[in-house]
Amino acid sequence: MSESVWAGRAGTPRSAGAEARLARNPKLDQWICYWSIPFFYTLFGLIFVLFGRIMPPPSPTASIEDVLEYMQAPKLGVGMALLSLTLGLASLSSGVIVVQMKRMEGISPVLPYAYLTALAVAGVPGCLFPGFVFALGNFRPEYSAQIQQMLYDLGFLSFVGSLGCFVIQYLVFAIAIFLDRRMIFPKWLGYLTIWALVTELVAIPIWITRTGPFAWDGLLSFYLGTVLFVGWEFCMCVCLYRAIKNQPVEELIGRAAAHGE
Repeated sequence: MSESVWAGRAGTPRSAGAEARLARNPKLDQWICYWSIPFFYTLFGLIFVLFGRIMPPPSPTASIEDVLEYMQAPKLGVGMALLSLTLGLASLSSGVIVVQMKRMEGISPVLPYAYLTALAVAGVPGCLFPGFVFALGNFRPEYSAQIQQMLYDLGFLSFVGSLGCFVIQYLVFAIAIFLDRRMIFPKWLGYLTIWALVTELVAIPIWITRTGPFAWDGLLSFYLGTVLFVGWEFCMCVCLYRAIKNQPVEELIGRAAAHGE
């Protein structure tokens, strides 16, 4: 599609500044947000695996001595401080995904915003709140063993058991892919997203069982979902890279002109 067509759609003449800026590096902002994804998940792994030892999670049936040892580990507080400092980077990945979703044709405008809102809400109980809970137990080692046990349970139940928001995120994204007539993301990614949704539902029993494959450290409730999420995230990054790369420059120029830039 030519630049003149995009300019006509915008209804506003293209400004020379917008066209010159976009000609130099039309997708710089999207690439910055995109490359924040591997950077963020590298930090996420260091924080949750090395410092916090939250992944893989210890057992719900751990002895009180093991719970106290976990909650009072020196690295735990450092890891949670780093989490509070860096979690906002996740918003960059959400933003660039929503930008590509808004390019879809045949979907309601509400779907990209629903995806963004679901992730924004999910980050609190699924990541930030557990971090605060663990940091509190580490910050106050004088708390009684019962309080430390409560913080331990609350942190892991919230971390592994915050399911609803992620279910909505996956559902909205899959629906958008299936309805999209432009094929911004491939249909197979939609089917993979449905499988990721199913693993969230499989984790529901963590709220009622402490042992076996459905406990918060179980084979089905934690490991299956984690493995599939890692696979989904990798595929998502590959498809997102292609979507950004294949986005026509003329489309970006037309949108810049529409906003009078």
